[in-house]
Amino acid sequence: MTAQTETNPVEDTIRAAVEQQRAFFRTKATLPIEFRLEQLKKFDRLIRAHEEELYDAIYSDFGKSRHHTQLTELFPLFEELELAIKHLKDWAKPRKVATNLLNQPGKSYIVAEPLGTTLVIGAWNFPYNLSLIPVVGSMMAGNTTVLKPSELPAETSRIMARIINENFDPGYLRVIEGAIPETTALLNQRWDKIFFTGSPQVGRIVNQAAAPHLTNVTLELGGKNPAIIAKDAPVDVSVKRLIWAKFINSGQLCLTPDYVLVHKSIKNKVLERMVHEIEKHDYSVERGNFTRIINERNFDRVAGLIDPEKVYYGGASDRAERVIQPTIVHNVSLDDPIMQDEIFGPIIAVLEYDTLDEAFDIVRQLEKPLAGYLFSHDRETKARFLAEIPFGSGAINDAVMQNTNSNLPFGGVGNSGMGRYHGEYSFECFSHMKPVLEKIFDFEPNLKYYGHSDRQLKLIRKLG
Repeated sequence: MTAQTETNPVEDTIRAAVEQQRAFFRTKATLPIEFRLEQLKKFDRLIRAHEEELYDAIYSDFGKSRHHTQLTELFPLFEELELAIKHLKDWAKPRKVATNLLNQPGKSYIVAEPLGTTLVIGAWNFPYNLSLIPVVGSMMAGNTTVLKPSELPAETSRIMARIINENFDPGYLRVIEGAIPETTALLNQRWDKIFFTGSPQVGRIVNQAAAPHLTNVTLELGGKNPAIIAKDAPVDVSVKRLIWAKFINSGQLCLTPDYVLVHKSIKNKVLERMVHEIEKHDYSVERGNFTRIINERNFDRVAGLIDPEKVYYGGASDRAERVIQPTIVHNVSLDDPIMQDEIFGPIIAVLEYDTLDEAFDIVRQLEKPLAGYLFSHDRETKARFLAEIPFGSGAINDAVMQNTNSNLPFGGVGNSGMGRYHGEYSFECFSHMKPVLEKIFDFEPNLKYYGHSDRQLKLIRKLG
């Protein structure tokens, strides 16, 4: 008897979906700019038409309010769509660059071409923003796209799948839901681009899966983002901006300040002002300015980081509701558990420093963060911060808000990620920027031919 090969239904389904997308891409249907614009406009209409369902789904998953969802999820998505629709024709035009004397008469330019079939793996903490904005980038670059949303916020995953799968050709744009088996099966396929948002630990797995195929990968990861409050910083406005940035989405934000380095001369004043700002906001899910922790596993992890002996404010939690009170811990050292990994919850760690060298040394002992923040008036302090502290993106005298400017790219460095996107950078992220030199036939100097004299080499070096 002949042994039968066992089949994996998940693998088979996903392999068929990828083959369908490759076949669609080979039709060249995605290449015309007008096709891309039509699909982007259709996508925009669909999101607006289903807005209420999107609000309901995310509230069911997180307790995230309509206002919070508008501000952090849908407004950024609408802005990305608006920019794409407005500027795509210009972004897609060949870009002229200078031509050196050695290649004259001729011209040089860069042509953007689609990469092909792409996989976008979204994150759970901002499920619409971090899933759909990369999809917009892939669409405007002319690719076909499979989106795998996070399964943790199940209702948001379900509504995205329904909106997309009921309205787009699956060969062009498709959502595949699921958990580890589906993600593993997707990563087993060959892609022309993988865009992943999530933790550094999973980012390494994605990168390893892409390596055998030499697949182009963008990894948007995280890290322990420092905020440094210099002794010259205005405490009230610095803390006001810092506290808003820290507790938005209950700290479940990859860009949020993870720990604060405060000059010892103003530490007590900063701590007091932090409490004032927290109490002024009166954070709660019911008031719509706070959200639940995504699930019990993450709740237990975050709550377990709270050392009661180091709590300056807060520390209470409710596992049944998956809510952790905004918490400040102080007298923290680098050896404490809270400083070992990204917190990703509503706890802020406060460390004091004496000199700027000491503060910078603390930051440099940790992995390169996704974001870095400084609060200071001093020109030299700002210059040193920019020159000496590595980070993916950052702000001076604010926090998180750099991500609201689509003219700035968003991305990490080192352990916090690779690649960048948003606005025109999203178009480039999902494109191959192809360099081209074009020459005429009417003239051809003999400089590069016939022998290798010293005179020729000197002239080539001069013209090059």
